[in-house]
Amino acid sequence: MASGGDLTLTILGFLNERPMHGYELKARLAGLTGHLRPVSDGALYPAISRLEKRGLVERHEEAGSHAARRQVLTLTWAGREELLSRLRDPADLDISDQTRFFALLTFLSALPDKADQARVLRRRLDFLEAPASFFYRDGKPVKAQDEPDPYRRGMLLIARASGKAERDWLRQHLDALE
Repeated sequence: MASGGDLTLTILGFLNERPMHGYELKARLAGLTGHLRPVSDGALYPAISRLEKRGLVERHEEAGSHAARRQVLTLTWAGREELLSRLRDPADLDISDQTRFFALLTFLSALPDKADQARVLRRRLDFLEAPASFFYRDGKPVKAQDEPDPYRRGMLLIARASGKAERDWLRQHLDALE
């Protein structure tokens, strides 16, 4: 989650659900992908400031649960439009990188048009159906059964199983949308 694109998307996505203070936002981000890509305060708060300067997020004070006041973040109209734009037309990396795609998928239901949702899912399915591998021999993808190294073979078997599950889900959901 350290890269700017998916951090921006997830901040906008969570704030689209409801206003929240920075600590709560950080906890939601950690729950989504923190085990894979932790978000530090040194990345989160500058990202929030950049979004605020662009007019995508507003900050206001509210009474805290104790005596201290807290800063609450709210998505602006421009922030919602930015979120919808990122969801409607994601970058290629948001489609090809599994963690980034899952962040995108987390908020895809915010797109009101089912056809827009289907186009995003179709892009991911097309990406997953292209022949690929972690390892190549003579310019061709190595199949799990042809890999002599047991750990590489394990990687290929796990990737094949999770890829099949994702492709099956995408096909089922596309059928429902289309």
